[in-house]
Amino acid sequence: MLPQAVAAVVDGMQRWANPSSPHGDGRAARAALEDARRRIAAAYGWAHELVLTGGASESLAIAMGRSVVARRLVTAVEHDAVLRLGEGAGVLPVTADGLLDLLALGAALDGAERTLVCVQWANSETGVRQPIAAIAEAVHGAGGLLLVDAAQMPAHVDPEVLRHADLVAVSAHKRGGPPGVGALLVRDFGVLMPTGGQEKGYRPGTENLPGALGYAAAVEVPEDLAAMARLRVRLEAAIVADGGEVVGAESPRSPLIGAYRMPGVSSAAQLIRFDLAGVAVSAGSACSSGSMRPSHVLTAMGWGEPALREVVRVSFGRSTREADVDRFAELWRATFADARARAA
Repeated sequence: MLPQAVAAVVDGMQRWANPSSPHGDGRAARAALEDARRRIAAAYGWAHELVLTGGASESLAIAMGRSVVARRLVTAVEHDAVLRLGEGAGVLPVTADGLLDLLALGAALDGAERTLVCVQWANSETGVRQPIAAIAEAVHGAGGLLLVDAAQMPAHVDPEVLRHADLVAVSAHKRGGPPGVGALLVRDFGVLMPTGGQEKGYRPGTENLPGALGYAAAVEVPEDLAAMARLRVRLEAAIVADGGEVVGAESPRSPLIGAYRMPGVSSAAQLIRFDLAGVAVSAGSACSSGSMRPSHVLTAMGWGEPALREVVRVSFGRSTREADVDRFAELWRATFADARARAA
């Protein structure tokens, strides 16, 4: 968490009152909550509605479960949360570069009833970014709705999402805010069925004022994406030079995420070596990295055994420095060299 977010959460806890209460303290809390809502929307450049939630997964659940549509489509590389929520939904294939197959999307939408299509802004394992404008053109041309899982998206970064998405799921902790807070950006409340309760009837439960204040404080701090992109390029040059492979190297990608294969060395063995050295990386997204299942993302991209079990996921953030990248590259090189020596 960013220090600004920590300070905002502490402040919110010290003066917390139920924002739905009619007394003076409740009215003050309501004013603070609405100010946080306005700040979060402004930080993303969103000029429409915003529902505060318990995180991106809940935002996705609201959008997937309560959209006024006849059916749903998801891509084969969506986050596990979306695949769980989309049980019974049609699954759209991706090409070998991780991008949605637009021909398959067009065929799935042809003559169909009103459809909700869910796609990621950037894949949480590979960082591959989807062509939002092209997808939106196909979806809206068929009279459907576009839901973008933008948990990985920094604020003020992609005008295509702001221009074309009908629903957008975002998360506080991905931006240096507190865990357990997120939002659903809604272009028109008419596409969602309300259930009563708080958040204009679209989410029941007492509002999390401290969390909302922490989210607002975090998302207002700029992220130097150009610096992170340079760090990713630096790391990938070292990995490729040492015989590694970059997943989705030719695709548009977020500067915040990279996925790298170490041929002949399992991701589990790599993670043990990195963790013992104090380096925190993962195999797949955090929600699925503890599973022994092979990555559904790499499988959908056409990867087979054993290659898809030899990939680790690396993320870059505000606190990442060149020294961190160089240390990881040295450790990666040593791990690979040791494995090849044992195999010789």
